[in-house]
Amino acid sequence: MRRTLLFIFFIACKISIAQSFEIYEQDTINLIDVNNLKQGHWVFWGKMKKLPGYADSQKVEEGKYTDNKKVGSWKKYFPSGNIQNEITYNNGRPNGYYINYYDNGKIEEEGTWINNKPVGQFKRYHENGVISQEFNFNKTGIREGVQKYYHENGKIMIEGEWSNGMESGVLKEYYENGDLRAEKNFANGTLDPATSKTFEPKKPIEKKATPAPAGDNKPVVAQRDELPNMGTFNGTGYGKLYNKNNQVVKDGIFQNYVLVDGKFFVYNKDGLLQKIEIYKNSVYIGDGVISEK
Repeated sequence: MRRTLLFIFFIACKISIAQSFEIYEQDTINLIDVNNLKQGHWVFWGKMKKLPGYADSQKVEEGKYTDNKKVGSWKKYFPSGNIQNEITYNNGRPNGYYINYYDNGKIEEEGTWINNKPVGQFKRYHENGVISQEFNFNKTGIREGVQKYYHENGKIMIEGEWSNGMESGVLKEYYENGDLRAEKNFANGTLDPATSKTFEPKKPIEKKATPAPAGDNKPVVAQRDELPNMGTFNGTGYGKLYNKNNQVVKDGIFQNYVLVDGKFFVYNKDGLLQKIEIYKNSVYIGDGVISEK
């Protein structure tokens, strides 16, 4: 009886300082205070987000607000109900460890954001659970040190040193069977074709059929006015391309100018970043983490 009275008293106190709220599993959620600010634990349902694939009563996202700003750990869910990502927020922005999942439950990527920038080690995985990329970022959010890309069979694809966000020294590329494919020499991100070498595989490479993209998936192609910040880009291998406003638009592995594995940065007409599309085998598989303004 006493517990019931205490619970009723607690709810009454909440009501007295709130404009609106909900009760979910004996907990107060979705509270908006008298200053019209979100507070406490929030659950966004399908009926609130209006996203395709979600039922009205289905969880889309949940976490905590303090004065209308996201704080602590936030979880987002796939329409299947499986967790899509878990991101740590501070004062409304990603700040700390985050992890993205595939719908099959395997990790897609994980890393750390500090002050709106990636910091330290970043890992991305193929959908089969095998490591895909290993990057290192310095405290200013710029790639620094050894960076690695892997084939889906786990063998190394590309390995090299980055300095101040640019390729530096010898970058090696490998075939799926592990044979050396190329040695490319870079200085401050600029390729030196004269000292770069390409190699044929020692044994034939077994080609695997890639399923055709489903639905509206279209290949993302490097445009003529999208250029690397420094050096040259021949359409195959790693590339980081910028638009005329010096904003990164594509970052990843290309084959004949088509983005195979990497990110496509989408901006609106005002130049504001709207989303980061992730591509695997030239097929869109989901959106990456984007910092909130």
